[in-house]
Amino acid sequence: MSPIPDEIARCNARLGIPLARLRARGVPFCPEAASAELVTADTGADGRVFQLLPEAATAWQAMKAAAAADGVGLFLVSAFRSVARQQEIVTAKLARGQALEDILRVSAAPGFSEHHGGRAIDIGTPGSPLLEEVFETTAAFAWLCRHAGRFGFAMSYPRDNPQGFLYEPWHWCHRPGACA
Repeated sequence: MSPIPDEIARCNARLGIPLARLRARGVPFCPEAASAELVTADTGADGRVFQLLPEAATAWQAMKAAAAADGVGLFLVSAFRSVARQQEIVTAKLARGQALEDILRVSAAPGFSEHHGGRAIDIGTPGSPLLEEVFETTAAFAWLCRHAGRFGFAMSYPRDNPQGFLYEPWHWCHRPGACA
């Protein structure tokens, strides 16, 4: 495992997140992609721009087109996310009174989200609630399970995953294992 940069260690310490707990769960450090490396992978219906590394963006576009050709609609809900944005997410949940253990089952600690590396995507499909387990009952999920590997994507957090994250059928990573 890669050494964790001091700024990431300090950020997590401020949030009360022991790095030893993350390491014990096997959650890898995910270096943040440089903004100069990122490209627009897609634009949401609301105009939101989603960025990924070029290879992941190309793979996403090809996968989305192949799904559409099979009559399955896919869209991005989330893509690249900075360490600073991840810190804001965790901080907001703590401010709402959520327990740190509960937060860390659904949100990665800053510096440990696959989204930082510019390879991870959260996928939605028309007619299904966003970022909900019910996604696994959709034609989109069935299609992804059969075809995503062809495009270099794999589901990161299946049921009972060793990192201790809740099951996320919507979260897929291009070339998983790219985190240190």
